[in-house]
Amino acid sequence: MTGRSPVSRFARDVVIVGGCGHVGLPLAISLAAEGLRVAIYDIGAQAVDTVNAGRMPFAEPGAGQSLRRAVEAGHLVASTDPAMVATAEHVIVVITGRAAPTAERPPGPGGGMAAGTAGGTADLGPESIGAALADCADQFRDGQILILRSTVSPGTTASAEKLVARLGIDMDVAFCPERIAEGRAMTELRALPQIVASRSASGLERASRLFGRLTPSLVPLSVEEAELAKLFTNAWRYIRFAAANQFYMIASDLGLDYERIRQGLMQGYPRASDLAAAGFAAGPCLLKDTLGLARTSEQFPLGRAAIEVNQGLPGYLAERLATRFPLAETTVGILGMAFKGGSDDIRASLSYDLAGLLRARARAVLCTDPLVTGDPDLLPLRTVLDAADVLVIAAPHSHYRDLRTAKPVIDIWNVLGHGVLA
Repeated sequence: MTGRSPVSRFARDVVIVGGCGHVGLPLAISLAAEGLRVAIYDIGAQAVDTVNAGRMPFAEPGAGQSLRRAVEAGHLVASTDPAMVATAEHVIVVITGRAAPTAERPPGPGGGMAAGTAGGTADLGPESIGAALADCADQFRDGQILILRSTVSPGTTASAEKLVARLGIDMDVAFCPERIAEGRAMTELRALPQIVASRSASGLERASRLFGRLTPSLVPLSVEEAELAKLFTNAWRYIRFAAANQFYMIASDLGLDYERIRQGLMQGYPRASDLAAAGFAAGPCLLKDTLGLARTSEQFPLGRAAIEVNQGLPGYLAERLATRFPLAETTVGILGMAFKGGSDDIRASLSYDLAGLLRARARAVLCTDPLVTGDPDLLPLRTVLDAADVLVIAAPHSHYRDLRTAKPVIDIWNVLGHGVLA
């Protein structure tokens, strides 16, 4: 590589491929706030129009006003034209593999190149990198740097390097994984250390300089180390949730309250302070990355067991409900369809799995969520409260903390503070 090209060769500093989604847009906004000229290339026309109007296509605290300022100042623009990729020095890729929506999940709100994959997204792997970049790779130019930011399977960055070599482009390649929690992106982009990796010295220096605009804390790793570091991050979180959910099932089967036990054993005992609460471990990343690691290595029975536990929790709850209530004569209300509390994102939400299981057994299943706007079948909370015989809090939105009802509530998250015994 010849190193960094003169900035004057490019009209913009950064283009983010798939940048209208939960990963790319907060990054685009944050870089634009630093005075960089940022573009987004995304195939989601509706999301592109929304961004260009200075509005967020999904909920992200602290992002709305910054987006408006960036658009009005001309520092941020979005387009569905792949030619936008050729205009910037730094090409950041946040697209993933695609998965079809499931029957129980309507296409979700928000943008991103994987928009509409409400059932979750697949890894960007060595075999799929070419297909993922097929509609924009011909826009790569000498002097650019390609930065993969999506979660990738081991070997994907090497495949991207080979792709660039086959194209005959003088282009650095780096892998700089995001480790940002949805709903905290605008804070964590600046607060958390940023992993940077590239096989070339110039690629590492350029990636470090770019992300150093956001955070002074950089963690240089080799490419392969960085690929595994991101997978390890989410797989570890997923395994912790699986342990908590397994303990919850054991306690519930014995007629005991897991949350009461958890609070008791943590009291004054620091070594147990990291024991998680029970709840649906879902979303577009945790399961996907654990699956990706399991595909990478056969030596991962712990990950496969975690998948069985976490994905099996809706089925466990359905069975518990069947033992307590005559489901064929019962209307069940599910409160919260997003994959986590405080979010409007339904991608890979286990609330929909629970709804699907109960629809096969209950008289009726009614769903509500105060934040989700992309599902036309959701009902107002009051309608669900009035019509349901039993309620399940499936996503721990703060809206439910003051819930007052005489009807039985299955509260696995302990939102109401009365325990989680189902």
